[in-house]
Amino acid sequence: MLESPVSNGPRTRTKDLDNINFHRHYSRNTLLRMFVLIVVATGLLYWKWSLINTIYFKDQLTELGWVINGAIVVLFLIGMLRMAISLMGYAREEAALTRFVRNLHKRPDDALRGVPKRSLIAQRYRTLLKLHETHTPINQNALASTLVATESTRSSLAKFVNNILILTGVFGTIVSLSIALIGASDVLENAVSASGMGMVIHGMSTALSTTITAIVCYVFFGYFYLRLNDAQTNLVSAIEQVTTNYLMPRFQVETDTVLYEFTGLIRSLQSLVAEMANSQKAFRETEQQIVETLEHYRGKVDNLEDHMTDILRMLRLGFRLRDDE
Repeated sequence: MLESPVSNGPRTRTKDLDNINFHRHYSRNTLLRMFVLIVVATGLLYWKWSLINTIYFKDQLTELGWVINGAIVVLFLIGMLRMAISLMGYAREEAALTRFVRNLHKRPDDALRGVPKRSLIAQRYRTLLKLHETHTPINQNALASTLVATESTRSSLAKFVNNILILTGVFGTIVSLSIALIGASDVLENAVSASGMGMVIHGMSTALSTTITAIVCYVFFGYFYLRLNDAQTNLVSAIEQVTTNYLMPRFQVETDTVLYEFTGLIRSLQSLVAEMANSQKAFRETEQQIVETLEHYRGKVDNLEDHMTDILRMLRLGFRLRDDE
């Protein structure tokens, strides 16, 4: 009958949330369901008002039934109001988380754009950023435990009401049976005691009505209390998944990651050294070719000097010049 925030129920997702097991509108849907059930319950009360009037209000000798049933209903309404407020808060947190993930995909440098500053995901992001800037190791387990402990305080009143709501019916039953016993004692003391018999009937009727009220309120309240816990689990789980998938790789420096990156750096350096060795070999070959070319031209220059000497000698002979001319 209940839906788990992790596995069952309709899912509304976007491409940005494909890596996160998260219901974006879980709290909002719970609030709508609460409203629909309240309307249905009001319709049933109106439809069966004559029966309810007979059980709760008609021919009541004392105001005990009104007091106990009224206390149960007031306690129930206080708890429901607190749960509705918590669910509205979780609905805002779910919307903030959805916007934050979209920002991470569309504008990573401005992840908090449009995200309320007091939202849980904004606080988590600022915490990780501060730890990263101060070069402090990030312990996600500690952050998750702190978040769970903080969120558990939001549902403390609802948990209290859920625990004692059924006990109020038991208390009303015990008090009503005590009244019935008082009436029974009057019947035993007097052979005929209309007031004593009426008190017995009144006490049994009050016991029945308080038990019915407590059980109905407990069933209704218990269902939405479980939904509230599921909404809390859904939100906390999504925040931790976003932290693991998106934020930790950005802010955390793990030992394994450093070793992996260092290994990649060494491989890059090895490739660079190999390229430098090839370049050095090419430089040596070029240098050898230059040396050989210089030696070749040096030999040419030496031969050119001999040729010039021969040309001068031949010119002197041809023009019959003396050696000093």
